[in-house]
Amino acid sequence: MAGFGFTVLRRELSLARRRPVDALLPLGFFVVAVSLFPLGVGPDPQTLRQIAPGVVWACVVLAAMLSARPLYAGDHEDGSLDQLLLCGQPAVVLAAAKACAHWLQSGVPLVLAAPVAGLLFGLPLDATLALAASLAIGTPVLSLLGGFGAALTLGLRSAGMLIVLIVLPLAMPALVFGAGAAAAVDGGQSAAAHLALLGAMLIASVLFALPATAAALRLAAE
Repeated sequence: MAGFGFTVLRRELSLARRRPVDALLPLGFFVVAVSLFPLGVGPDPQTLRQIAPGVVWACVVLAAMLSARPLYAGDHEDGSLDQLLLCGQPAVVLAAAKACAHWLQSGVPLVLAAPVAGLLFGLPLDATLALAASLAIGTPVLSLLGGFGAALTLGLRSAGMLIVLIVLPLAMPALVFGAGAAAAVDGGQSAAAHLALLGAMLIASVLFALPATAAALRLAAE
């Protein structure tokens, strides 16, 4: 099973290297979206510092949802998804490999870029580090939930919008706790509670989102 998962992961990363524009689209969206907020709310440093964690996390969530639809759509259209599901390996391993590939392609660049955005908003270094830690824990949750939404909407019209409607409510706790971690440090408090809750969300996503994604993939293949 581990060999199958590694093969799928390597395949996804190889395909991403052939389509660098698609892989960089979430990062480009994040940069543009974050850049619009100072223009909309004004240049006041205190205001920008207060909204920085929420703005960064909201843009990360939307960027992750933007990149979720292609997770299974291409394989579904060319028939390779059926072959992957019929090869005798558990569908949950396929779902895990796809989610891991999605996080490596879109989540990791966002984790690296978001602290820079926090600093540009005037967020102190310790709060920026807490923001980076929350994103490192929270973005895998977004990839797992995004994979579930992508599998559930396979073959449907307006799948991208449906993914947002399905996954966004599920991702709201991650946004709240992630932004709260940086805000807590900025206010002189500890971010441990927020990070622990994010960790619990990650464990819950692995335990529940992966089997749900596998079930949705099997239904789509029937």
